[in-house]
Amino acid sequence: QVQLVESGGGTVQPGGSLRLSCAASGIIFRLYNMGWYRQAPGKQRDLVATITTGASTNYADSVKGRFTISRDNAKNTVYLQMNSLKPEDTAVYYCNAVSRSAYYNYWGQGTQVTVSS
Repeated sequence: QVQLVESGGGTVQPGGSLRLSCAASGIIFRLYNMGWYRQAPGKQRDLVATITTGASTNYADSVKGRFTISRDNAKNTVYLQMNSLKPEDTAVYYCNAVSRSAYYNYWGQGTQVTVSS
């Protein structure tokens, strides 16, 4: 049974930081490309950042220079360090795991991030 469990969300003031974690189980983590997506109320789910099995990264233009995605294969965990947060970063953040063949695609339940003064 595959599980992706996100944690680290919360409420933070503009300019603040949060670190999201996603712990994976039931998959061979090192063989999966991992990603973070977000969905604001009334909007579609958008890519935030991805990291491949080889640790290559990709970011949405809106978060470049502020967010950093990383992975720890020994802990089966992917992270999203979010700095200089803005109100427009408010959303539910979802963890995603995709096998290299793209045949298997899994999602976490999401964690709420609210940026507000």
